[in-house]
Amino acid sequence: MIVFQNVCLQLGNVQILKNLNFSVEKGEFICLLGPSGCGKSTILRLIGDLLAGTSGMIRVAGGPPSEAWEKIAYFFQNPRLLPWKNALENAAFGLEMRHPDLGAKERLGLASKQLTKVGLANDMQKMPIMLSGGERQRVSIARALALKPEIILMDEPFSALDPNTRRVLRLQLIELWKDTGNTVIFVTHDIDEALELGDRILVLGTKPAAVQNIIEPKVPRPRDIDINDKLRKIKVNLIQEFREIAET
Repeated sequence: MIVFQNVCLQLGNVQILKNLNFSVEKGEFICLLGPSGCGKSTILRLIGDLLAGTSGMIRVAGGPPSEAWEKIAYFFQNPRLLPWKNALENAAFGLEMRHPDLGAKERLGLASKQLTKVGLANDMQKMPIMLSGGERQRVSIARALALKPEIILMDEPFSALDPNTRRVLRLQLIELWKDTGNTVIFVTHDIDEALELGDRILVLGTKPAAVQNIIEPKVPRPRDIDINDKLRKIKVNLIQEFREIAET
């Protein structure tokens, strides 16, 4: 589904990525874990054809990133809702941009189904200012899912939310992922979040970024780090690995 082979990226005099190698299978939930500023978001931009590598090969859905944009949906830390549109109209906005051939009734119908899935069936007419932070992120999730993408790129989407809301949205995200079978690339610097979500966790070092370790928790979901000995041990090892990365 996604392949990086010896990918390098240099911006000016700064080497951002150096010989980055990894692959993602169709339907996998992959977490990119690493300290802030290590290049995690840059990898998403390369996958989404928002940035070009200096050298190496990138394949997305069997071809170059430039040919895969219709198969991808982006999900950001800021939900980026339009303040003059209600929740339903915001959830349909991606369809309006990507599939202008669809009629308004069909777009709103597809968006309505996704808002219902994320628990906002009774909030579709609310304006963004009337929604909580978690509800705004749910609208953003619905907007992405309405596009029926093969790949969802998520850039620290829950980092600005309170711990309880983050936990609820992570559980909901896993259920939606199981239902859709999307391939998900999820960027985070939160070890607990990566352990709760990922089929595999790619641990990135500091710039120039490279994959330092690949972890497969192999623990059934939902995962609770507080009561699972295997996850606690992995967490302890990751904390030590982060310290070593910070010292290099």
